[in-house]
Amino acid sequence: IELALTNNISLRQQRSDYATQRLQYQQSKYNLLPSLSGSVGQSFAFGRATGADNVTVSQNIANTSFGLNANLLLFDGLAMKFKIDEARANMEAYEYNTKKSELDIRMNITTMFLQVLLNKELLAVADTQRLTTQSNVEKVEMLVKQGRTAIGELYTLQSQLAKEELQKTQAENDLRLSLLDLAQAMDVEYSENFDINAPAWLTEDDELLPSNDYVYAKALQNRPELKAAQSQLQASQSALKTAKAAYSPSLTAGASVSTGYYHIFGANSDDFGTQLYDNLSSGIGLNLSIPIFDKMQTPNSINRYKIAIERQELQIELVRQTLKKQIDQSYYNAIAAQTQQYSAQKAEQSAQEAYRYAEEKYEAGRSTAYEFNDAKNNYTNAKSQYLQAKYNYLFKLKVLKYYMAEGI
Repeated sequence: IELALTNNISLRQQRSDYATQRLQYQQSKYNLLPSLSGSVGQSFAFGRATGADNVTVSQNIANTSFGLNANLLLFDGLAMKFKIDEARANMEAYEYNTKKSELDIRMNITTMFLQVLLNKELLAVADTQRLTTQSNVEKVEMLVKQGRTAIGELYTLQSQLAKEELQKTQAENDLRLSLLDLAQAMDVEYSENFDINAPAWLTEDDELLPSNDYVYAKALQNRPELKAAQSQLQASQSALKTAKAAYSPSLTAGASVSTGYYHIFGANSDDFGTQLYDNLSSGIGLNLSIPIFDKMQTPNSINRYKIAIERQELQIELVRQTLKKQIDQSYYNAIAAQTQQYSAQKAEQSAQEAYRYAEEKYEAGRSTAYEFNDAKNNYTNAKSQYLQAKYNYLFKLKVLKYYMAEGI
């Protein structure tokens, strides 16, 4: 899971999108700060030009100017504050969507991991049965040579052995393909040495099956897609407040400092430092902007955000309904899987006992190879069905944990 979370390209792209939203949120806060800009200019005038005394004369003049300007927004109807809230909500929505993708990857890897473990056990069953049949073939070959058993018994066992070798080959292929799927989901290079180990929780007692109401309550608390939808609603609500703030007047404060140096060609001029001091000027001001008519842009913007809020509220309700349906289905699937596991376990135990009895009869010469193989096949099928039921129930439990957004 950790490798998949690290290597998955789509998830990495989502994390980059979230990082971009985080920067936008930071910038929305920085927008509260005053702005400061500096300027430097150099100009030349030839012929009639305006000098430092603001008198126009026929002279060639060089002018160097310096200036600083600062502006600070004092009031804008709290629009900047609402934009910060909107940016934060959008950032949180991206964060929750990223967490949803992480949960999906965890569930996908868990599913493939369990499939590999199941295929390992099915391969072990197939190989054990093949080895047992091979041993019986060798015994019967000796008996046929000694004339103590009919050749038909050997043919029956050889046919069974060929069938079980095919089953083993198929089980090996299934295991290899499931390992390949897992490696690709982890975005790691697959090789013949790629393998996994069974975790400790496979040997633990069966976990208690949580109720669907409990799972749904946890989902309402933890599911990232629901939190993302709620954050998007908050963003729309903040955007609506920002749009309404456009009705309010805005007040801006400004300050400036400037100076300059004039040089008249062919005439004496004061030195650079003296002129910078003498020509120094500064000022402050306030600017009040009162909105009167903006071609109905503000009312239409307000109405659009109201519609967006209604749509987002419906989206939240849809997410809740979808979660409730999925959790109910998963819960009753888990109950069915639990019942199936218990039944398959009993069937496997009964088939094992029947196989043991058939083996004793066959070794004692009181039954045929066909009867023995029939009991053996029944036991193999029952064992395989139990393993499938076991992992199916384990998977259903993991699905319920997935909906609770807890560790899977």
